[in-house]
Amino acid sequence: MESQFVLNVRRSAEDSFASGFYCAESVVLALADAMGMESELLPKAATAFCSGMGRMCGTCGALSGAIMGIGLALGRTEASESVQPSYVGTQRLIREFEQEFGARDCHVLLGCDLNTPEGQAVFKEKKLGAHCAKFTGKAAEIAARIVEEMRGPCGAADAER
Repeated sequence: MESQFVLNVRRSAEDSFASGFYCAESVVLALADAMGMESELLPKAATAFCSGMGRMCGTCGALSGAIMGIGLALGRTEASESVQPSYVGTQRLIREFEQEFGARDCHVLLGCDLNTPEGQAVFKEKKLGAHCAKFTGKAAEIAARIVEEMRGPCGAADAER
C-alpha cells in the first residue's frame, strides 16, 4: 500500500496534466510541491523535456520530469557532495518505469513520432494523451516512492538505503 505522500504526488501530477501542463512539467511540479519547493522556474525548465524532449522521440517527458524531481530531492548543492543518492534514485526510477511500460522513449511508448504532422494526427486520432496521463501519474508515483525511501530523517539524502 502506498503512503499518503506517494498518493498525493501522483494525484497532483495527474491533476496538473489534466489542467493543461504537459508530462514533465506536471511531474516536477508535483514532486517539488510535495517537498515544499515553489518556483516559477520549475515548469519553465521542464517544458523543453515534454513530448520526448521537445518532440524529438527521446526520453518520455514524464520520466524526465521525475528525474528532475529526484534531483531536487536527492541532488547536491556543493561540488564536494556525493552524486550517488541522485544517481541511485534515477537508475532505479528508469528501471521501474521501463519494467512498467516496456520502454522509456516517447515514440516507442506512443507508437508515433510527435515531430511529424502524421505522428501528431495519430496522437490525436488514437487519443494517446490518455497514455501520457498514465505515464505522468506512474512516473510521479515511482519517483515519490524512491524519494520517500531514500530521504533521511532530517530530509537529507541517505545513500545507504
